[in-house]
Parts: sequence; structure tokens; C-alpha cells
Amino acid sequence: MLEIKASQTVKEGSIFGQISSMDHEQLVVCHDEATGLKALIGIHNTTLGPALGGTRMWPYATEEEAITDVLRLSRGMTFKNALAGLNLGGGKAVIIGDPKLKNEAFLRRFGRFVQSLGGRYVTAEDVNMKTSDMEYIAMETKHVTGLPEIKGGGGDPSPVTAYGTYMGMKAAAKKAFGSDSLSGKKICVQGVGQVGKYLIEYLIKEGAEVLITDIFEDKLKKVALDTGAVAIDPNLIYDMDMDIYAPCALGATINDDTIDRLKCAVIAGGANNQLKDEAKHGQILLEKGIIYAPDFLINAGGVINVGAEYFGGYNREIVYKQAEKIYDTCLYILNKSEKENIPAQQAAIEAAKERINAIGRVKLSF
Repeated sequence: MLEIKASQTVKEGSIFGQISSMDHEQLVVCHDEATGLKALIGIHNTTLGPALGGTRMWPYATEEEAITDVLRLSRGMTFKNALAGLNLGGGKAVIIGDPKLKNEAFLRRFGRFVQSLGGRYVTAEDVNMKTSDMEYIAMETKHVTGLPEIKGGGGDPSPVTAYGTYMGMKAAAKKAFGSDSLSGKKICVQGVGQVGKYLIEYLIKEGAEVLITDIFEDKLKKVALDTGAVAIDPNLIYDMDMDIYAPCALGATINDDTIDRLKCAVIAGGANNQLKDEAKHGQILLEKGIIYAPDFLINAGGVINVGAEYFGGYNREIVYKQAEKIYDTCLYILNKSEKENIPAQQAAIEAAKERINAIGRVKLSF
């Protein structure tokens, strides 16, 4: 295991340059020849507590892609946990490779790497990881959440993530349309995975006109059949007339190629890192008058769920009540954005940093 610390001399464009530019504490490189495990653990900030964030597995085209992803994701977790009022820092892990590589030995070996960090990082499930995977990881480390309910955990956090995203979307609608009702609104949901699927159910129940898309056609057809949403070609979503665009797949879908094509009043979805360049594209959205609900703010339901599990005494009702507060936080951030004429992303980051700095004055890093 190689630990790369941000305090070392940096060069522009280097790994140290990247972690320094985003103020990371550590980037941990994990490798095991026997199982084929290649993973990265990013620890961004532990001022509020141990760095908690999920592990995702993805067949990244390059190692550079994986490094960029884990650094952006772990940074986002710092802001997400801070805005959600949690006493947790920000971290994330990515495993490089086809999810089919997963087996007991592979996952337990990853668990050993997590354990070696002594609690500075606490893992949970994310893209292509399941509660059953967390069970294997938990055989080697106590620093894991997202375990099945039958094992005393909080179970799949996706329903809570979707609920928080739904609350944030309603707050953004209130800001854009003067009412938080989604009835009759045309909403395009991109990605019908676990979070997307549960979000679609909330939207259909409220009477929204829901269009859905996904790169996996079989999954798309099933969700359309189960929910009554209308499936559309993935290539058409950026050119559709819609009220709300809800990205719920992978990140960076708001970029130079798509931002001028989008015909919506609101962007609010469950995906992480939706803005490819948060400063540039956040500013463009502000200038275009598109209300943007920062992703790390409104998709915090999942970490609220696993955070409650981590601290003990898990109670599902309390978790949903806490996720419901995302509505008020989102309205506060959108009002701050309007009052100060700054992008919502910037407003949210500033609010998160304010809490971190305030708590940092009364406690040391974890």
C-alpha cells in the first residue's frame, strides 16, 4: 500500500499537484496481484470526523481517469457530509476493473486495505457494489457501513438517496416555478439504476410527466413497464423540451457539448459530479437562468442513511426525517446563490466550508 500525502512537493499536472489543488489529505493506492485488486482510496478532509464515502467499481479506461474520479468524489463527500450536518469527513474509494471480477477473496482483500487505515476511512456501497459485497468487506474490517438489515445494518441506502433528491428537486422547483408541486412537470430522468428507479416512483406518484433513459436497454424497458414512465433514446435527452433534467447516472453530463443543448428550467438529480468543470459550467448555468440543485447537497440521503448506521442505534424513521431537511437546505443555498449572484455550486461549497472551518476551531482532525 502506497500512501501519497499532500504535504510533499508538488508539480503542476502531477498526482501531488492534483491532490494539493483539491486540498486532499491522502490518496491511497491498493494493489494485490493474487486477487487482481487495483483500488484507490481518497481521503479529502477529516476535520468533522472519519472520512466516510462509498466504494464504486468501474472499468476505467485509464488510471488517470480513476485518480481524477476518486479525488473529485472524495472532495464531494466532504461537502456532502458537512451540508447534511453529519460529523463525518469526506472520502471515497474506486476499484478499477469489470464488476465481474468481484468474489469473496477480492472483496476481503479490499477490506484489509480499509482496515489498515485504522478508521480514517469508512466505506459503504456505491456504483456496482451491493450490500452483499459489504458483508465480505466487513469480514476484514469494522470500518464499513451499508450492511443488510438482517445483519443489523441500514440496508440499501438508495431509497433514502432518492427521497433526498426528490426533496431537493421540489425545493428547486419552488425556486424556479413558485411552487414545489411537480404535478404536470415534464421531467427527464437519465439513469434508471437503484436511485433513479426510486426517484421515478416518487415523480410518477406526484403526477409528473416522466421521460427516462439509460444505456442499458433491458433495464430501461423494465423500469418503463413497472412505473409507467416513457422510455426515450439516450441520445435525445439533451435536446428534449423539459422542465427538469434529472441526471442519475455517472457524472460530468453537464459539459461543453451538452450545456447549450439543454432546454430546462431546473437541473436536479442524484448523480455525483454533474458539472464537468464546476466553476465554468456552474457560471454558465447561472447566466442562462437555469436553477441548479448542487448534486452533493441533494443526493446526501444515502450518506445520511449509512452515517446513522455507523454511529449506531439506526432508526429508519429518523433517517427519513433528516433527509427531508435537504429541502430547506437546498432552498437556503439557492437563495444564497441568487442574493450573492454566484453559482449554486459555489454557494453550497462556501456553506460547507463555513461549517468545517467553524468546527475545526474546536476540534483537531480525526
